[in-house]
Amino acid sequence: MDDQLQRLLEAEARAQAVIQHASHERQRMIEDALASVRDAEARFEAGRAELSAPFLNEAKGRAEQAVAELARKYGERQRTLRDLASRHEAEAVDAALTLLLDPTA
Repeated sequence: MDDQLQRLLEAEARAQAVIQHASHERQRMIEDALASVRDAEARFEAGRAELSAPFLNEAKGRAEQAVAELARKYGERQRTLRDLASRHEAEAVDAALTLLLDPTA
């Protein structure tokens, strides 16, 4: 009986050692997986900037084109308004002179 009890105790100790080893191995695998995930996230973040760069450059180019087009239209409009103002000023001066020189007109 003592021999069986001794064998059971030894088997329990071996089982406990196997469980402890498995637990340590499980913890190591979890830590390795977490480290792998962190590395993958870091690679993704680094690659994300490279992926978005062409889109940002294209958007910047389009914005610059839009600004240039608006500046051109603004310049044209400003020239048109200046021409109109100059023409109206000349007409107003002519009308004022006509009125001053010939009040009956």
